[in-house]
Formats: sequence, C-alpha cells, structure tokens
Amino acid sequence: MTLNLVVLPGDGIGPEVTKAAEDVLSAVCKGAGLELKMSHHLIGGIAIDETGNPLPEETLAACADAQGVLLGAVGGPKWDGGSVRPEQGLLRIREALGLFTNIRPVRVFEGLEHLSPIKNAAGLDIVIVRELTGGIYFGERQEGDEVASDLCTYSAEEVRRVVAPAFEIAKARNGKLTSVDKANVLASSRLWRRTAEAVAKDYPEVTLSHALVDAMAMHLVTHPNDFDVLVTENMFGDILSDEAAAVSGSIGLAASASLGAPGTPGLYEPIHGSAPDIAGQGVANPSGAILSAAMFLRFGAAREDLASQIEAAVESALKAGVLTRDLGGDANTEEITSAILERL
Repeated sequence: MTLNLVVLPGDGIGPEVTKAAEDVLSAVCKGAGLELKMSHHLIGGIAIDETGNPLPEETLAACADAQGVLLGAVGGPKWDGGSVRPEQGLLRIREALGLFTNIRPVRVFEGLEHLSPIKNAAGLDIVIVRELTGGIYFGERQEGDEVASDLCTYSAEEVRRVVAPAFEIAKARNGKLTSVDKANVLASSRLWRRTAEAVAKDYPEVTLSHALVDAMAMHLVTHPNDFDVLVTENMFGDILSDEAAAVSGSIGLAASASLGAPGTPGLYEPIHGSAPDIAGQGVANPSGAILSAAMFLRFGAAREDLASQIEAAVESALKAGVLTRDLGGDANTEEITSAILERL
C-alpha cells in the first residue's frame, strides 16, 4: 500500500515542525511495510514571496491528488498590511478541498497537569467536532453605519454530514456524544438538535446528549472530564475549541484535522501559529505537527493502529520529561523528535 501525502511547510516554524512529523511518519510507515510518498509545495507568506500567490495552482493541484495534506503554519509580521495575506492561502485550500468538518482533540498529558489554568484538568481527553463552512460566518450579511446583520443558516444536510462523523468518533471511543447548540433561542439550533437526534437512530451504541453553548462554556472549565466528544456549529465550535485548548494548557501539543466528503483529502495541522520569534532556532515544539500526522494515519489512511503508535510514543516521551521550552523544559526540536522516534 502506498500513502500519498502533500507537505506544506509554510512560514516561521512550519518547516521545522513538519520536518519532525515527516521523520516520525516515515519511521512508522517503514515499520509497517507501507510506502510513503511525500511532496513539498508552497503556501502562505513564502508562496507570496516566490509566486505572488498565497496558494499557487501547482500547490492546489498536488493537494487535490493526495490522500492528505500536512500543513505547518502560515503568516508572520513580514506580510502584515499587504493586500495579499498568507492566511488567504489557508482559507482557499479549505474551500477548494471542500473541508466542512474540523476535528480537534484536547488532552492533558500525564505529568503536565500543572500547565492547565484549572485545578481538575488531570486526565482530560475530549474531542471537539466543529462544522466549518456554514452558519453565521458564511451567511448573508449587511453592514451599515447604524444597523448591521449576519444571517445564520443551516440545512439539515449540512448538519448531518458533520454530526455523522462525530457519532463515528464517539462510537470508537467511549460511546458518548454531546451536541452543543442554543436551541432555547435559535431556530437554526433547533434544526441542529432535531437532525442530531435523527442521526442518533443509526448509532444505538452511542448515547447522545444536548447542552446549551453557554452552559458548555462553563462546564469546560468546571467539569471538563464529564465529556468525551462534542459536536457543534461553526461559531460555537470556534469559541469552545479555543477555550478547551486554553484549558489543556499546552497549545504546542494541539493537533487538528479538517475533513470533507469520504475519499477527499483532509488537511492536518497543528493549531499553533508560525511563531516567527523562534523560527530557525531549532527550539519549536513539533508535537502538535506529529500528532496531526497521526490524525492523517487515522482519518486519511484508516490506520488506527499506526496513529495510536505515534500518540503513545509522544505521550511516553513527555512522561519521561523530554519537554520543550513551551512546556517548561529545555529540549530542542531535534531532541523531542528523537525521543519520540526511539519509542515507536
């Protein structure tokens, strides 16, 4: 079996963390007898510098033909204020690949509980599934000097295609799914809730519950371990996933996957930025990129076994105290990568 992965290193620390992820992916695939083909292409600020376009057509064509896309980071102060911005490349690739579901695991690793700003974060392990292309961010808008409006619209199909993968994830984990909405006020949320309940009939092994978004914002701080998989609409997911990342206390460990229809390539990326202040120093934490590569194996290659190997190796290295500066240690990028490779 051959896996075809496009790597978009991007800007800042992006090339450093994707290189580490490539090394880990190559090792685990070699051990499993899989052929891994990787090609590198431009996106973001470096693409603007070389082509004038944050997402060159060559990059987009390569991504469309791949099984998955691994992204480092885009942006930096060098390109601030320009008419063409690096982030436009990221928005365009999501749109072009038809990515409508974002999956973000949130964990507090053993030994790193002290990094969380809350007291009861030990053992936190949840997944937030967010709709990416609908809702108020993409609705009709009007903006005037005295009155402005943003329309939040969802169709049942837009809800189904996000809720169904969330049920699949819950089924593979602990059989608990919480759908987050504002059904006591919003018509779009009532449609969301009805649709989630309809999809639940296909998953009798999963227990579906509902929570209002304001209550969930509180629960993520007071009782985060009460939940396992959350699914929600675009704006709510945007807010809650950032809150959850803060609760975990370690943004350098956070990975994500953005997926579309079955058979289309997904986009896998750490959630940290380009960190231009430390770029080129070899001290960036590559764990988020490495865990994003594991998500490629899970969702893009259907190799749960290999994804779990990588995640276990990362956890073991962290537990052994191999920590980068952002986690309170002094390990550099190469040292944490080597520690993970040794544990595969």
